[in-house]
Amino acid sequence: MIFDIQEQEQGMYATVSGRLDTPSAVKAQQEITPLIANANKVITLDCKDLEYISSSGLRLFLTIRKEASAKGGTVIIQNINDDIRKVFMMTGFFNLFDIR
Repeated sequence: MIFDIQEQEQGMYATVSGRLDTPSAVKAQQEITPLIANANKVITLDCKDLEYISSSGLRLFLTIRKEASAKGGTVIIQNINDDIRKVFMMTGFFNLFDIR
């Protein structure tokens, strides 16, 4: 499981862990269904245990952001490591998300 999702008072909270590469992103697409269904809320993606993200993983994050934007929700990404931060900076994703 890549996304461990919990519903909280302030919205949805997901711990993202492991490697979010192409094979795992295919499986994770189904895991994010609760986030998409609740995209009108605040969605927090805690990446403290995320080791790697590929373009397929970035696409999942973008899908969540697009749904939240369309439904009036917000996506917060927190606790990214330096390697993930570099990927976000190189791809322009750093400017697309509220990263804390």
